[in-house]
Amino acid sequence: MADPTPARAEPLSRSLMFAAACVQGVREGRTLDDGLAQARLHSTNPGAVHDLAAHALRHLALGEVLLAQAAARPPAEPLSSLLCVALTVLAAAPEKYGEHTLVSQAVDATAALPGGQRMKGFANAVLRGFLRDKAGAIERAMVEPGCVYGLPDWWVERLKAQYPGDWRAIIEGNNVPGPMTLRVNIRRASREDLRQHWARAGIESRPVGQAGLILERARPVSALPGFDAGLCSVQDEAAQRAGFMVGVQPGMRVLDACAAPGGKTGHLLELADCDVLALDADARRLALVQQNLTRLGLSATLKAANAAQLDTWWDGRPFDRILLDAPCSASGIVRRQPDIRWLRRPTDITRLASEQGRLLNQLWEVLAPGGQLVFATCSVWKEEGRDQIDAFLQRTPAAKRVSEPLQLLPLSGDADNHDGFFYAILQK
Repeated sequence: MADPTPARAEPLSRSLMFAAACVQGVREGRTLDDGLAQARLHSTNPGAVHDLAAHALRHLALGEVLLAQAAARPPAEPLSSLLCVALTVLAAAPEKYGEHTLVSQAVDATAALPGGQRMKGFANAVLRGFLRDKAGAIERAMVEPGCVYGLPDWWVERLKAQYPGDWRAIIEGNNVPGPMTLRVNIRRASREDLRQHWARAGIESRPVGQAGLILERARPVSALPGFDAGLCSVQDEAAQRAGFMVGVQPGMRVLDACAAPGGKTGHLLELADCDVLALDADARRLALVQQNLTRLGLSATLKAANAAQLDTWWDGRPFDRILLDAPCSASGIVRRQPDIRWLRRPTDITRLASEQGRLLNQLWEVLAPGGQLVFATCSVWKEEGRDQIDAFLQRTPAAKRVSEPLQLLPLSGDADNHDGFFYAILQK
């Protein structure tokens, strides 16, 4: 979690309220991004709201068990989510706020809820009762696998089955917030020059991958010299590999098939002067691609279309390179998007894998002979990675792998800090 002292003064009670609304939304099936979008409209410290909500979602099972221990009958929303947020901080991040300050502010937040004045005593009793028996309450909760791992049981069992030697390390990586990683626009600045420029401004960073920098301390992008001028973009090191794998050359005709929000589109154009068509089925998200390209001073042809429906967008001219960053479970990026673990269901993986196969089949038709297609998913599940590619190769005799597929796992460490991602390069 970030420094609890807000950049702009906002009582902790308000940040707790907004964070609780985010958590409540996830519990009801909405995304964390939806909740944060609302918080940005009303909160003067959305960074604190994000940190509180993300922390609570990483430890949501623990918060729910602790609340169930403390209350014979769980309170209704939004108080239930507010107390879960407070309990997860008291239990799993006590160093971030003074315990009594947090309890006091959580009680103030309760009072500000509709009908909350009459629930202040209840909230105070729950939180202070937890503090009186903190060690015992946590010990009792930790008999539940969900509290230990911070993941649904089915997710843990699937990790055990698919990665018997790495499942614990993957879970540990999932529960550590990802660092702020940026991709340097090497068309306009060298990585070392930008790093030194930041160092002179008191911003420390270290290299990662071919063109990345990891900040020692996360900060708003508006505080990064050169960001608004297009010298860098926020992008995890695993995602940065896509642009290099596509291998664009000047003059190539390139398709970015599922482009939003545009990080990879921009990277392709940073690497070479090529003719890029960026597709996305969501016209609203396609606007984010244009915003990113405008900031970078780059241009591509943008079209709102489902890439699998060729008759709605393809003009008959084949592509030299295709990047298919396919819709997936996002199981590799839960350290950055902790709501995913609670929103996904096992049936989603089967459905998404089917969609990925359909996209592969259709886009293979628009790839030029001798051209290459890079298939990517931000997933650790084999159904969305190696199994998907093996099945495609079996049904597509004209396709061959250029190299061994790459499965990146979210095993955080000083030398190897990236999200989970899968890549395969296919040639026609």
